[in-house]
Amino acid sequence: MHISDPQHTINKRLHKLYSPEVAERAVNDIIDLIFKYKQRIKSEEYHLSHKDIVLITYGDQVSKLNEPSLETLNNFMDNHLKGIINSIHILPFYPYSSDDGFSVVNYNAVDPHMGSWREIEAISKDYRLMVDGVINHISQFSDWFQAYLAGDPYFQDFFIDVDPSLDLSKVVRPRATPLLSEFVDNEGKIRNVWTTFSKDQVDLNYKSHRVLRNVLDALFYYIEKGATLIRLDAIAFIWKEIGTESVHLPQTHELIQLMREVLHEVASEVIIITETNVPHHENVSYFGSGDDEAQMVYNFALPPLLLNSILHSNTKKLTSWAQSLQLPSNKVCFFNFAASHDGIGLRPVKDILSDEEVNDIVETVKENGGLVSYRAEADGSKTPYEINCSYIDALTNPKESQDLRVKRMLVAQATVLAMPGVPGIYFHSLVGSQNYHDGVKHSGVNRTINREKYNIDWLEKEFSKQGTLHKMMFDSYKRLISIRISETAFNPFGKFKILDLDERLFVIDQICDEDTHRILAVHNFSNEQVVVNIPKSIPLPLCDLITTNCINFLYEDKEQLSRELTLEPYQIMWLKGKINETK
Repeated sequence: MHISDPQHTINKRLHKLYSPEVAERAVNDIIDLIFKYKQRIKSEEYHLSHKDIVLITYGDQVSKLNEPSLETLNNFMDNHLKGIINSIHILPFYPYSSDDGFSVVNYNAVDPHMGSWREIEAISKDYRLMVDGVINHISQFSDWFQAYLAGDPYFQDFFIDVDPSLDLSKVVRPRATPLLSEFVDNEGKIRNVWTTFSKDQVDLNYKSHRVLRNVLDALFYYIEKGATLIRLDAIAFIWKEIGTESVHLPQTHELIQLMREVLHEVASEVIIITETNVPHHENVSYFGSGDDEAQMVYNFALPPLLLNSILHSNTKKLTSWAQSLQLPSNKVCFFNFAASHDGIGLRPVKDILSDEEVNDIVETVKENGGLVSYRAEADGSKTPYEINCSYIDALTNPKESQDLRVKRMLVAQATVLAMPGVPGIYFHSLVGSQNYHDGVKHSGVNRTINREKYNIDWLEKEFSKQGTLHKMMFDSYKRLISIRISETAFNPFGKFKILDLDERLFVIDQICDEDTHRILAVHNFSNEQVVVNIPKSIPLPLCDLITTNCINFLYEDKEQLSRELTLEPYQIMWLKGKINETK
């Protein structure tokens, strides 16, 4: 589709969502937006590579007296991560009323406690900027919802007022909170409004073309301010139909495809990332055909599978799942991560891990000081949907040795870095944060346990002390990242095989056709020494990028190569070699 004639394809998609009359109005609105922002945004072509690493962080993650926290964050990146991490996902930095930013009051503003658009644009000059499109819902204190309650005609179809006597039992519930929340409008009338996540997060009604127009306007504005990656938060729930599950509906996929198409009319380099914390087979549907929907999808099954593998010193389920991974094209990839601002989701491993295995994870994490959040099932029962815990405390008990804690943490993080796709690294994993129990006591929210904010001077002192957990994790993690971004075999779209060599190991054979190299990434998930034979299909010699030593220990004598490889407990080996055997 060309900007000279964008109407045809957009019109076709809109007619699938709206009546002919409404679709025509929506087309005109969207074409106006495209031309408006085409004049204001300079598009630059960009292709993901092995150098792309995304730091996931809050805008006020680090703070300094009398300095906007976004400026402090930028300085932290420059001082410690420049040349190592090239992209940053700043979690919602807009004015908000709850959920640490995910209840947005104003899409087009920056929380003044963090700074202004000036600081956001400064960050985007040196780092690729990922922002959140929190577009399933908006704060009850937003101008949009307040205008709705005040009776403003323009906003009367922005939200979903439902007769509570209707049967809503089929609707999939991600939380144990009520689906409908009562609000009283300015005339004293009770409005029962659809609220998927909480009363303070009021769902938007995309059956209104005006909602679509205003949301697209906000997304374009983010691009104008420097965003090149847009995370569509909770996007699976965006379209509602009473009488259905109201998740993953065809209209939802149509909307995402439309959004991508419209945004690419102005900025073709923008990457859409979908956040759908649902069972794996449902999650991957957001790749679409591989050329029309999300370019990246959060790999939600990975965090609990890594955790399960380390807790049991067994990678059988992780390996089997990874061997089944398929992508619809070579234009899309996974966004891999072990931890995030949310907890460790358990729904994504439904049908991958047994109930007993999930239960075992839950009980172990609780013993380590973690918390559990629950969701409501259709029969009224509650089941665990998320573990709330820092990742290092999920993997090990705080009473265990620091050396063991770091080793377990690093083997999980190294796996994320080696997995095909783009790695996302949560700030607290990077610096080895532990459970923040005081924060939970203060907020009453389980997720606060993994959302502690730091004074930058305190954190810098921790980095300067030998032997602190923060320093050990930070230095070790940065070294792994430095190796990763230097190797083209870690191309997010490269060829790969998951090898089953031993149930204690997780092994990825990454192949880069461009320079005829491969990396055999071997990760020992057990507290045991593991001896394994390298397959004959992989040419020797190999060189370990972690130790920087050539694999001389593979030589049995001058006449013959030994394929026997020995890994110490929780050891990581990234073995580099040629694709084709040398003569």
